[in-house]
Amino acid sequence: MIRKLLLLLLCSPFISCETSLTNGSDETWIGGQIINPKSDYVVVLKDNEVLDTLELDSKNFFHFKSDSIKPGLYSFRHHEYQIFYLEPGDSLMLRVNTVDFDESLTYSGKGAARNNLLMDLFLMNEKENTLMPALYRLSPSDFQNKIDSLRDERMALYNDYVENQGLCSDFKKVAMANINYDYYSKKELYTSANAMNMNLKSEDFPSDFYSYRDEIDFGNESLRAYYPYYRFLNRYFDNLAHNQNENTGKYLNRNSFDHNYHKMKIIDSMVECDILKNNLLYTCARRYLVNAKNVDNEKQMVAMFKRANTNEKHHLEIEKLADRTMQLTPGKSLPNIMLVSYDNVMKDVHTIINRPTVLYFWSAESVKHFKNLHSRAAELKSKYPEYDFKGINTDTHFKKWKEVVYKAGYNSNQEYQLENIKDAEQKLLINSINKAIIVNENGIIQDGHTNLFSPTIEDNLLGFLNL
Repeated sequence: MIRKLLLLLLCSPFISCETSLTNGSDETWIGGQIINPKSDYVVVLKDNEVLDTLELDSKNFFHFKSDSIKPGLYSFRHHEYQIFYLEPGDSLMLRVNTVDFDESLTYSGKGAARNNLLMDLFLMNEKENTLMPALYRLSPSDFQNKIDSLRDERMALYNDYVENQGLCSDFKKVAMANINYDYYSKKELYTSANAMNMNLKSEDFPSDFYSYRDEIDFGNESLRAYYPYYRFLNRYFDNLAHNQNENTGKYLNRNSFDHNYHKMKIIDSMVECDILKNNLLYTCARRYLVNAKNVDNEKQMVAMFKRANTNEKHHLEIEKLADRTMQLTPGKSLPNIMLVSYDNVMKDVHTIINRPTVLYFWSAESVKHFKNLHSRAAELKSKYPEYDFKGINTDTHFKKWKEVVYKAGYNSNQEYQLENIKDAEQKLLINSINKAIIVNENGIIQDGHTNLFSPTIEDNLLGFLNL
């Protein structure tokens, strides 16, 4: 609501189009202030390629200027990431607080109304995502009616913008892509959530439920880095890959080799834009590798990826990732990393393992999450006392970490902090806040890619004891 008021205040009833405010200059700039910065710079990107890295000044302001900006989507990154829209002659200011990044982000200046609209649409989708699990239990017709009403709310916001601001650019296509592709994504997620619902038949779906699939643009250059479009394509291809063997449900596991192998073949055959195809293939291969458990399958996936993807930089990155993931497959010795104990003693990870052990990783920046992790570790420990559960902190502030451990009453003998975060993240692929690794008493990996909340972790813990 705040953004909507800002948008209306910025709009003049005497001006029919935001872009008509041009002062005749094509010089374009974007600047802003980062409240509670987490580093001393901001990165500005176009289609995921870095345009500039900008230092924050003493008051945490940054400034980017260019006389060669083309209309379209750009992005900025300061630990978190958000997209904005620029046209030549814009003078866009942003303000964001890293404590509540997306909710606090607002724009002012020329070009602000467009971007406040995009942020409103983004936040609407984030709010709607919390409703989705309950909506997936509805019948197809009831589900469609519900998300139709959600789409109507977005269209009302969009129409307010058109009425007050006018549209004189390709921004109209971007705004509508946001609305439409988020709508389509919800239908694809409904399909995924009900893939194994044997009570649901094709005749239960409204005749127009999937009509949008006939109009999908598989090669949109201007949207190739825009998350509503990119996210939809990923979900759509997931469902197509599942349909390769829908009678057995073999590909329901989105992290399996079979599923991702089929998905890569589909992407290669259907996506018309080479850059978009390469990025989708890269995402698919990376997702598989960080969850892979079989070296032969990993080698086969990398070979197929390199045949389909034409980006040499991607090839090098996937090869490096595969080298690391293969070191985390079952049967391999846990890569050695250095830890710091509660008593400030340096130890390598192998010296703290003398029983079957679960290593889990946490950060003090997410209080609710680290409390949930420790509660879950305590619960699993009570059920499987044969295991040690060792919490490894990923923060950089030693005294703050000790204080958290002390105040929370955690067992300091089972708590450690990473000595070299970058080295550990690369060797252990700490790519998720839920990351956990299970090893035996000799430090041999039994599962290098799991988490404490996995629905299969208890079966695995019990099964590994019986090996």
